[in-house]
Amino acid sequence: MKKFQTLFIGLTLALLLENCSTVPITGRKQVILYPASEIMAMSATNYDEFLLKNKLSKDRSSSEMVKKAGNRLVDGVNSYLAENNLSQKVENYQWEFNLIEEDVPNAWCMPGGKVVVYTGILPYTKTEEGLAVVMAHEIAHAIAQHGNERMSQQMMVQLGGVALATAIDEKPEQTKQIYMTAFGLGTNLGVLLPFSRTHENEADEMGMIFMAIAGYNPTAAIEFWQRMSRAGGQKPPEFLSTHPSDETRVNNLQSILPHAMKYYKH
Repeated sequence: MKKFQTLFIGLTLALLLENCSTVPITGRKQVILYPASEIMAMSATNYDEFLLKNKLSKDRSSSEMVKKAGNRLVDGVNSYLAENNLSQKVENYQWEFNLIEEDVPNAWCMPGGKVVVYTGILPYTKTEEGLAVVMAHEIAHAIAQHGNERMSQQMMVQLGGVALATAIDEKPEQTKQIYMTAFGLGTNLGVLLPFSRTHENEADEMGMIFMAIAGYNPTAAIEFWQRMSRAGGQKPPEFLSTHPSDETRVNNLQSILPHAMKYYKH
């Protein structure tokens, strides 16, 4: 029995070491079991389903602002990654930015670069710069592969870390549910679930730097979260419930700000 436990631990450690990855900017080590190509294939299918069931906003001005902010942020992301020999992080990404007509304050970014913003968050973002805060944060989750990291952890626990194709073939519903949960999506695509505090802090830091590189003032991030906190009242908006906004978070953003400002050129 002891030999079996030792062998199991050894194999697990070998698997973790073999699949160790590093998050850009923060340098945190993470375990990623599944190739980005496989995760993006799942995302593309779910994204197409989402677009069929939801309505694009007819507000041309706001829709164009979402696309403009998204493209500026992606230019900044690509610039940073290229300068640091990390362009493979977004290999085969096909960025797309859509504004969905839905009166809830939400936004998300799928692996592969599919970004959705709901019209309900625009009263909180107020400006293009405020919008860039939200989009940069969500893009950071995708660049850092937070969803893949969480899916790897959950697949190890629930399905023993089997190959993704095997899991989809043998346990499709369970695998899809693990995917939805891991990528911050509920049973109805677009209903966000919370990332961990580690992932949130990481997305805050990366997002502030990405928006600074793109030419947006990173101080807007602090202002946005302060607005969200004030607007919450007794019943916080859905976006607030999944992205903790409190004094600790604002203090954390303020501590990141000096570093982010080094990337800001205006």
